[in-house]
Amino acid sequence: MDNIYKSIIEALIFASDDPIPASEIIKAIKEIDGDETQITPSDIERSTNELNNKYNNEESSFRILQIAEGYVFGTKPEYAKYVGYLSTEKSKRRLSQAALETLAIIAYKQPITKPEIESIRGVNSDYMINTLLEKSLVTIKGRAETMGRPLIYGTTMEFLQYFGLNKISDLPRPREIEDIVKDADFLEQKRKIMMNGIEESLEQDIINSDGEDDNTIE
Repeated sequence: MDNIYKSIIEALIFASDDPIPASEIIKAIKEIDGDETQITPSDIERSTNELNNKYNNEESSFRILQIAEGYVFGTKPEYAKYVGYLSTEKSKRRLSQAALETLAIIAYKQPITKPEIESIRGVNSDYMINTLLEKSLVTIKGRAETMGRPLIYGTTMEFLQYFGLNKISDLPRPREIEDIVKDADFLEQKRKIMMNGIEESLEQDIINSDGEDDNTIE
């Protein structure tokens, strides 16, 4: 493949806010250069591999990742803690422990019904499921062929993107999870998240306190 197309592929991935599938890259190229342009998904994959080799040789801090069945630029793992410090996107969408628990059950057990989720959790899960639906992390996949035909839930492309996965089979296995939670970097990030939560709680207490004082003056 010509270097010009490699640069075009690089530009399209760079310009996309979300992971861009190979089909969309091909469509964009053919729309501009004509339907007769010879380019395939294998060409896209080969080009991204070559670009990543170039980035590695140049010791760049980023590379092209395959996430949610598409391509996106991302920083290398060793820089994640620095980028994470500046990032506020995930804090806006922070999930509670109960929501994470419900999401984990759906992710690992899908397709799964609400009664099955509640059987595992031991509590009503209406609110948690609605929260995950609103955040587009889970979706309704249909209805079960059992009594009452309860709704079936599964994860979405947004779930894969949120957790940086290319496909659902990339989820860490239970043994891997045990290793992750013992990792020093994970523990440090967890400490920072907990501190952020404490600070937010203190700020809210101060706001509530100020509001009560204002009411008293009135």
